[in-house]
Amino acid sequence: MQLESILQEQINQSIHKDGFSVDTLNLIDNYVNNILNGRTNLTRFNLQEHAGLCSADSVLIGAYIVSSYARASLEASCNASTSQVSPTNWEIDEAQEKYVQQWAEAKQVWFPNFESIITSSFGPKIAQGAEAKVYYKEGDSSVIKERTSIYSTLGKALEAIVLHNTLFPETQMKVIGFTRDIDGLFRIILTQPYIECERLATKEEIDEMVANIGFTDNREGQGVNYSGARLLLEDMHPANVFIDKVTGKPICIDCIVKFKQ
Repeated sequence: MQLESILQEQINQSIHKDGFSVDTLNLIDNYVNNILNGRTNLTRFNLQEHAGLCSADSVLIGAYIVSSYARASLEASCNASTSQVSPTNWEIDEAQEKYVQQWAEAKQVWFPNFESIITSSFGPKIAQGAEAKVYYKEGDSSVIKERTSIYSTLGKALEAIVLHNTLFPETQMKVIGFTRDIDGLFRIILTQPYIECERLATKEEIDEMVANIGFTDNREGQGVNYSGARLLLEDMHPANVFIDKVTGKPICIDCIVKFKQ
């Protein structure tokens, strides 16, 4: 994950040691707006993936820029040191969470007490897995998710949302903020369309669905992991792929998506 060098240097020059200055926030906002308006892009993503990036909306784009900055700054610091060649994933994740929280607080998209208000505001919890807590109010068109990172870094978790939206636009995720849960875990708050489940998809139906977008079973994940030319799909088990009651077709609610490299 790389941040364009010009933007990296501009943030370096404007950021305060204690957080984000107004100039830095405006700099990031301008870059986000240029991405949304098609005037610039992030070299990490191809054209189709940029559509997935934009559909996740401005909060994710801003956070992704900040997480990229955090990683690049940490790597530069390590490269300048004689004691350590490159940072560990743990160090990168810690730095990314720190900077994204500071940025989110400044942008008023950090919700410190989110779990205490979510049920009354967004409905009861209807599901919980290893990665997400899901809340839904009867009649709403979307669910609210608190998504924790099962990826090596927060930046990879944000990247995965972009890639999910690229592959599965019918269940695209829109990031609205960030929080920490009662266990102290950093969580991404997002919305996603509510899908009425007729039943869980079969292995054969999942195979056919992902084959249509260029993936094949990699034979390494008990039938739930798939490989494409550029991306990897994991955790594609039936609990994450429903048969939509409206269309009768399989639809991916959640999975692990990442670049091959």
